[in-house]
Amino acid sequence: MDNVIFADADSDYKKAHYVICGVPYDGTSCFRKGSCFAPDEMRKFSYNFETYNPFFDIDLDYVAIHDFGDLEVAEDINSTLAMISGHADTFVGDGKIPVMLGGEHSLTLPFARACKNKNPGLGFVVLDAHLDLRDEYKGERNSHACISRHIIDEVTEKYVSVGVRSGTLNEYGYVKENGINVFSSDDVFNSGIEEIVNEIRKIINGPVYLSIDMDAIDPSFAPAVGTPEPYGLTPRDVRGIIACLAPDIVGFDLVEVAPAYDTGGTAILGAKLVRDFIAASARAQL
Repeated sequence: MDNVIFADADSDYKKAHYVICGVPYDGTSCFRKGSCFAPDEMRKFSYNFETYNPFFDIDLDYVAIHDFGDLEVAEDINSTLAMISGHADTFVGDGKIPVMLGGEHSLTLPFARACKNKNPGLGFVVLDAHLDLRDEYKGERNSHACISRHIIDEVTEKYVSVGVRSGTLNEYGYVKENGINVFSSDDVFNSGIEEIVNEIRKIINGPVYLSIDMDAIDPSFAPAVGTPEPYGLTPRDVRGIIACLAPDIVGFDLVEVAPAYDTGGTAILGAKLVRDFIAASARAQL
């Protein structure tokens, strides 16, 4: 898979509005590893789709997208985060919308920070089965199980999580004590995605970073993830959130696909959601 770029991402960097990059790292994954292989798998499967997106009525052949390739990573998470931070700052500083393909969820932090530095009023929306609000996990503060705590403590308090259905008793206590905005997958099922998006808009009105952990989606649709949880969101729920938030999204990532655990369907869905984001964002700018 060396040198395979994401489909339709052949624009020159200077001209591109969207810059895709892969971060093939899964060093803190705690149940099923393998998300380090996801960037290239999603690139491969991105060629399954036509350039024209009928849902958003836009042809990606006419959208300026650049695939920067995979960023260099280290063996440990702290060094990896330091190494990719410079790239994140450069992409955002150059006026690009970064589209990061993980890898594990801890990799979101440098990209969210970079977007916050450029957009002081940044809000953060994460789709995730898990609360990820631990201070540390198995001695590691930068574990993928701690990403949402870092976002709230270090990036922005304008935070919303959607699709949650797993967490420790302490994490749920932290949510109640601190008034953290969490919508479970049952909330989405009972209220509908439109109502949930309306609630998000009451909390966040301005630039948004959207992070999609693929385990937010029910494993009947996306089984190949690091930590699958039943009773999840549907792909249409996720597309609905993308469509509604797209005009304000300044940074995007999709993480935690572990391709070895199915025959390609989860990576195909991940690639489609990336393409849907770019299509929705580009359509909103017309």
